[in-house]
Amino acid sequence: MYSVSNLSVHFTGNYVFDDVSFLINERDRIGLVGRNGAGKTTLMRIIVKEMEPEKGIVVIPNGKTTGYLPQELETNSQVSVFAEALTAFNEALQLEATIQQITEEISSRTDYETQAYITLLNRLNDANERFHFIGGQTREADSEKVLLGLGFKKEDFDRSLKEFSRGWQMRVELAKILLQKPDLLLLDEPTNHLDIESIQWLEEFLKDYPGAVILVSHDRAFLDAVTNRTIEISLGKIYDFTASYSDYVEMREQQRELQLAAMTNQQREIAQIERFIERFRYKSTKARQVQSRIKMLEKLELVEIEQTDSSAIRLRFPPAPRSGKVVVEAIDLSKAYGNKQVLKNLNFAVLRNDFVAFVGRNGEGKTTLSKIIAGVLDHTGSLNIGYNTHIGYYAQNQTELLDGDKTVFQTIDDVAVGDMRPKVRELLGSFLFGTDDIDKKVKVLSGGEKARLALARLLLKPVNLLILDEPTNHLDMISKDILKTALMQYTGTLIIVSHDRDFLQGLTNKVFEFKNNNIREYLGDVYDFLQTRKIESLRSLEQSQTSRVQASKSQISESKQQWEERKNKEKVLRKLRNQIEKLEDEIAVMEAELAKMDEMLADPLRYKEILNNAETYQQYNEIKTGIEKQMSRWEELHNEYEKEAAE
Repeated sequence: MYSVSNLSVHFTGNYVFDDVSFLINERDRIGLVGRNGAGKTTLMRIIVKEMEPEKGIVVIPNGKTTGYLPQELETNSQVSVFAEALTAFNEALQLEATIQQITEEISSRTDYETQAYITLLNRLNDANERFHFIGGQTREADSEKVLLGLGFKKEDFDRSLKEFSRGWQMRVELAKILLQKPDLLLLDEPTNHLDIESIQWLEEFLKDYPGAVILVSHDRAFLDAVTNRTIEISLGKIYDFTASYSDYVEMREQQRELQLAAMTNQQREIAQIERFIERFRYKSTKARQVQSRIKMLEKLELVEIEQTDSSAIRLRFPPAPRSGKVVVEAIDLSKAYGNKQVLKNLNFAVLRNDFVAFVGRNGEGKTTLSKIIAGVLDHTGSLNIGYNTHIGYYAQNQTELLDGDKTVFQTIDDVAVGDMRPKVRELLGSFLFGTDDIDKKVKVLSGGEKARLALARLLLKPVNLLILDEPTNHLDMISKDILKTALMQYTGTLIIVSHDRDFLQGLTNKVFEFKNNNIREYLGDVYDFLQTRKIESLRSLEQSQTSRVQASKSQISESKQQWEERKNKEKVLRKLRNQIEKLEDEIAVMEAELAKMDEMLADPLRYKEILNNAETYQQYNEIKTGIEKQMSRWEELHNEYEKEAAE
């Protein structure tokens, strides 16, 4: 059990935490939630000892390990993807070297009874136990399994890590943390760099994880799938519920309603007491009752409603100008980066008022096609942008494209035109940039603040085709919900790249799945698509099961045939054995008769008698001839039996 006791931290005069305490149990799955800037990352850094609180303490039990994946992490690794993943097993590699060293030392010693020798054996035993406990013997298989689960292909394993984008490099860092299997795992926005398939794999991995897990995520579906406890940080305090995020939201609202009802009842009671006091304050006959009620008020513990951060962006897209019926049309569109083919001979159309989600594994071309449609990337083949189509584009790295040396106000003012010029301050205010914030340099803003600023730029002119590439990566839950509501009221055409299933649910009416350099269109939202894919997978499974059944039937048929052959063979062998045994019995009888006659012939008196008796002599010769024939037949049967048995 891990203990967080009486933590207090404050920045610029405001408390991020104020006397915060909670326990972390060994199998907890905690979703750490709150507004951007609430202190989630700060709390994680304090727990893993990267940062010291001003007050309070975090207790990690002896021998327990922690692993922390921050939102962003720079890597200068020059090795391959697989080699980098294996660095997660540095302890195992050291133990392996220790085991080899001790083994060699033991093999060269003969002082078996000494304490030094026994100590060596104990060290070897301890090292072996620890080596197996941390998965040292299966490190390569485990690394392959995790890398494949996080979206890498086997052909990627030997590629240098520096060839990959920052998002893929973060996947390797995530793989390393998972492979280390710390007792307490802390992940800060792990889904930001993952696609839907990888997120679903990570969900299943974390459900079965042997240690405790703390997640910071704004992906509601991911939190609901993994967590069983939710801790919200709000205005310096925490609210701890044993529930997944969606259940927590309902419970929190019910708690506030109960608090409101209790406060209302208490205020009514207080008003009644105060009226009694005022009415009878100066009546001597009621003095005792008045004093009693005054003391009652003094002792009364007031019911208070927990404060909540109600600040929220105000977002509404301008009315979209009417476009032509066909907004985007592609004919044999292709794109390659050098020898790497990303898109090949795409043919599709996006119609007016279509809301299309681009989904698929990272690297399959979602962002590439978004850039091509937005006009910022070249291609081969034909791409036609429809009549009167005006494009607004939010790039996946939009926050990185902002000029860090400009102020918040300059960023908007420099691109505002016409009627929007006088409304810049109002627009920034609706995105939570107050008077003190508009003069800040962009480079000092948080990821969430940069995302809000980039979204604000989209509202500066009316467009009828919005292309949004991962717009929710740095937005908190409330801001995401507001953006989704605004998009559902948008009157133009939408193309959105996102891995956030909850955000996409009910938003789009089409899904383009990117796979194997091409796209496939599905009707409905993301959950319709996932259900369809599940059905397809089941069909594939059924087909493979059918193949297995057919193969099994073939095996059964083959086994049955083999059994029949074996049965027939046994029958033949049994018949031959019976014939041989019968012959042996007959030969034994004949040899016994012949032996009697030989005994008679051995007697000189009987010999003459037999020779003079033609019938007896003939019988003697017949027995001898019969034995020879039967022996000959016995040899034939025996040879036949040996031949049959050998086949």
